[in-house]
Amino acid sequence: MKAYFVTATGTGIGKTCVTAGLIRHWRAEGLNATALKPVISGFAAARESDSGILLEAMGEAVNEETVARISPWRFAAPLSPDMAAAREGREIDFEVLLTFCRKAVAVARGPLLIEGVGGVMVPLDARHTVLDWMAQLGLPAILVAGSYLGTLSHTLTAAKALRRAGVGIAALVLNDGGDGAVPLADTRASLKRFLPDCPIALLARSPARSDFARLAEFF
Repeated sequence: MKAYFVTATGTGIGKTCVTAGLIRHWRAEGLNATALKPVISGFAAARESDSGILLEAMGEAVNEETVARISPWRFAAPLSPDMAAAREGREIDFEVLLTFCRKAVAVARGPLLIEGVGGVMVPLDARHTVLDWMAQLGLPAILVAGSYLGTLSHTLTAAKALRRAGVGIAALVLNDGGDGAVPLADTRASLKRFLPDCPIALLARSPARSDFARLAEFF
C-alpha cells in the first residue's frame, strides 16, 4: 500500500465519497489508513464539511483542531481556491502545500489518500493548478468521474492532461450520479476504447462496503 492523490473531472463528482469509502474499508481490514484534504473551499461547519467526513471515516473526533490538522487551507467562499483565498486576502503558498503533503507521505504507516479540490485543472493560486500539485508530488492518481451526459469528454480530457503531466492513473472510478441518463456500463465501455490500459471501476449510487472492497482490489 502507498499514497494516492484523489482527483476528479470536476467539482461535486464524488471524491470525498470515494476517499472516505476506501479509508473505512482499509481500516476495517486492520490497516492504518489515513486521509488529507489539504485545501477546501466552501468551508462552513466542521462536521458538515468534506474534512469532517474524512475524519469520521478515520474514526477521529470532528472539531476545529482535527479539521485544521488535515485541512490547513480552508476558505469560506464556494469558489476555486485562488478566488476563495483572494476574498479573504490570503494566498496558498504552493511550496508550503507540497511540503505539508510530502511530510504526510513520509510518516504514513498505511495507505494515505490526499484528496484534491475540484477538478484536475482548478487553479490554486495565480500560477499553479491541482495538476501542478499532483505532478510535483509524483503520486498515482485515482480519477473520479460521473455518469452524466458529457462525462466522456470531461473524463478523456482529464486523463489526457494527467498523462501529459506524467501523472499515472491508478484507477478511474465511475460514480453513479443517479440521474440514469447514461448507463455506467455503457460509459465504461466507451472509455475503455480510448483508455485500454486504465483500470475502470464502477461505483453504485448508494455504495455498500462491498463496492469499496472491490475498488480496493485495484491498489
